Amino acid sequence: MTETAWIALAAALSISVAAIGATVAQGKATTAAMDAIWRQPEAANDVRGALIVSLALMEAIAIYGLLIGLLIIFMLG
Repeated sequence: MTETAWIALAAALSISVAAIGATVAQGKATTAAMDAIWRQPEAANDVRGALIVSLALMEAIAIYGLLIGLLIIFMLG
C-alpha cells in the first residue's frame, strides 16, 4: 500500500471508531433515560436535562474523531 492509502485508512478508522462509539453510547443513554422516565414520570424534567447534557458530551467525542481524521488527512496527506 502507498503512503496515501495508509493515511486514508487511518483517517477513516479514527472517524468510524469515534462515530460508532458515540452512537452506541447515545443509544444506551437514551434507553436508560426512557426507562427512568417510564418508572418515575415525576422526575422526567431532571432526567431529560441530564440526558441532553450527556448526549452533547457524547456528540463532542464524535466531532473530535472527525477533527482527528481531518487533521490526519490535511497534515500528513
